[in-house]
Amino acid sequence: MDWFTAPGYWLSRLVFQRALAGVYLVAFLTAALQFRALLGERGMLPIPRFVARAPFRRAPSLFHLHYSDRFFAGCAWAGCAVSAALLAGADARLPLWAGMVLWLIPWALYLSIVNVGQTWYAFGWESLLLETGFLAVFLGNDEVAPPVLVLFLLRWILFRVEFGAGLIKMRGDACWRKLTCLHYHHETQPMPGPLSWFFHHLPGPVHKAEVAANHLTQLVVPVLLFAPQPVATAAASLMILTQLWLVVSGNFSWLNWITIVLALSALRLPTDHTSAPPAPLWYEAVVLAVTALLLFLSYHPVVNMVSRRQVMNRSFDPLHLVNTYGAFGSVSRVRYEVVVEGTRDGTPREDSDWREYEFRGKPGDPRHWPRQFAPYHLRLDWLMWFAALSPAYAGDWFGGLVERLLENDRDTLRLLRRSPFPRDEPPRFVRARLFRYRYTSWRELRETGACWERTYVREYLPPTRLAGTTSQRP
Repeated sequence: MDWFTAPGYWLSRLVFQRALAGVYLVAFLTAALQFRALLGERGMLPIPRFVARAPFRRAPSLFHLHYSDRFFAGCAWAGCAVSAALLAGADARLPLWAGMVLWLIPWALYLSIVNVGQTWYAFGWESLLLETGFLAVFLGNDEVAPPVLVLFLLRWILFRVEFGAGLIKMRGDACWRKLTCLHYHHETQPMPGPLSWFFHHLPGPVHKAEVAANHLTQLVVPVLLFAPQPVATAAASLMILTQLWLVVSGNFSWLNWITIVLALSALRLPTDHTSAPPAPLWYEAVVLAVTALLLFLSYHPVVNMVSRRQVMNRSFDPLHLVNTYGAFGSVSRVRYEVVVEGTRDGTPREDSDWREYEFRGKPGDPRHWPRQFAPYHLRLDWLMWFAALSPAYAGDWFGGLVERLLENDRDTLRLLRRSPFPRDEPPRFVRARLFRYRYTSWRELRETGACWERTYVREYLPPTRLAGTTSQRP
């Protein structure tokens, strides 16, 4: 079929595939380095306990067949290895069918992780990586030009990501309609970056211009993705610039980067490939069948997107093939942070020697300037932001965190920037307190060197110790 392939997108496919492999690599590396404390056999939300109550049909995963920390580590590091091979272009050196199998491996491995990841993996960019990664399986390699239908489906994902996010903003918080949300967002976002303080202090009219530009990029520009070239390239380029603006203004894991990767597939980059051998008949049949399936599965995401009760970041099938997206339908006006402290005093009092645990990414010490971590994802730090919004968000894991701090658990302490207690001297009590944080002014920054000013609000968790002489939950 002459219409089946688009030789003009040969270089675009190459750039897309290598960039997607890079995101996969970061995702698997994040899993390999953090899973023991979060999901391991002695983790806060152990996978064995989850798979015992969640049927395979609801959460298909390799870990239903077998779980051990060693097996999980093997899967995560295998994902890193395959991602690195794809980043180096291994798929281009294989027959078409073998290249497809190679792309299928990281998708299956990461699906297995996400489906047992529970609260730690309940983020939209997990499903977005899986949906994009599934389509990458059918994009082909050097034996065939990129299929038109797969390129269209990649734009369909990008459209839903941006347009869905734009709609939920307009339907949600009134500050988006008043163009005032960025008066607060840079200060209250889940994990500020090293430049977020400066973005927050931009003049008010600039913040309103940012919001207006965001509405344009999310509600108007996505429609142009389906226009003829070079309009589609211009639309995708504008989306890439917007996402890069978000990259430098905060730490949003790989959400911005996977969106950029999707936009790369819509660019028509200069290439010497103006023709290609005909695609094999079996390949055409597979792509047509997958396209029909994904269009059929798009029904529920589309209904959700046009609904007045639109929800964000939801999967409608256990394989995460077609999902709904959105971000920041509402924006917090005030930033709260949970500060966790421990003491070795036998009797906890207000004047005891309370020492603060320092997290890697979330605000703590007012003088500690935020660092850039994205696209690497600090899962515990992100969940601590939700915990500060409401204890209900932390109900299933915060007690496990406190227990492991009382034990000086090695894997848990590796998730932190610094523990105030030596390895052989764990705290006797741990407590948590809620503080209000705000960015300092230019004058306060010069005088104190602190980028944050914090005020005590209330007790979050009273002083807690391990019951008895065994490691019981607090």
